[in-house]
This record gives sequence, C-alpha cells and structure tokens, in this order.
Amino acid sequence: MSAAVTAMRPADAERCAELETLLFPGDGPWSADAFRSELAHRHNRYFVIRDDSDRVIGYAGIALLGNTFAPESEVHTIGVDPAHRRRGLGSVLLDELLRLADRHGGPVFLEVRTDNDAALALYRREGFEIVGTRRNYYQPSGADAYTMRRPGPSDEPEEQQS
Repeated sequence: MSAAVTAMRPADAERCAELETLLFPGDGPWSADAFRSELAHRHNRYFVIRDDSDRVIGYAGIALLGNTFAPESEVHTIGVDPAHRRRGLGSVLLDELLRLADRHGGPVFLEVRTDNDAALALYRREGFEIVGTRRNYYQPSGADAYTMRRPGPSDEPEEQQS
C-alpha cells in the first residue's frame, strides 16, 4: 500500500467525519461541516492519506498562525482508521504538518489526551514536550489534555543562567 499524502478536498469531509466518530466517540467528533469549515480558513492546511482503492484512511490538519515576527503553528487533528494503525501513517501525516510548520517558522503547539500513549510517544519522538495540562479539555468526556510544544527550527536553546 502506498502512503501518499494529498490535500484534503471538501468531498473528503464525510469520510473524515466518519473516522472521527470511530476515533473520538466520547469527545465530540467533528462533523463533515466542521471539516469543510476548517478547509475554508486560509491559514489552515488539511491532508489525507488514501488506501489503494482511493478511500481516505487518515487525515491531519494544522493552522499556520502568527505573523512574520512571531510565527507559530497549531496541530488541529491527526486521525488514522483503526484498521490501518501501526503502519506509520500517523508519522507520515505528522511529518507533512511539521514540514509546513518548519517552513512557516516558530514553535508548534498541540493538545493530546493524557491517556493517549501512542500519540504521546509519537509527539515526543518528534521533539514535542509537555508544557501544561488542560483539565476537562475534551468534551463531553471531561478527559484531560496535555499541551505540547515543539520548538521552531530557528529556536535556540536557552542558555543556562549562572
């Protein structure tokens, strides 16, 4: 199976909403209208991965925010069909988002459920660190989320104070 990442189209919204229902049933899955709305914002970029039969099996989105002097990005979502997990598709999607974010500049932020061990491991491998906790972030489940940050490509590590 190939894993080519392509831009999400409005026609993909129904399938992405279907996957949302499978992946996030207790946390207010996005509707097709929500995906179409996200696609309409000029600062957002959304992508899909399709299987060999052209069916969407994964999706991801990012917002490229800030300005020339203070750019930053925010990962909005990453989801992979449960039948296609453990094949590196989440990594492929995240790589595409981070490629755009690095070109945009500045740090990258995201929220992730505190109990999503697979996602936490993926994000840590890509240089994200936990910078905070948002209590009851996911609704209606009330699950907590970590806020994670990945430094921008030109961020220098802070020097140790003597």
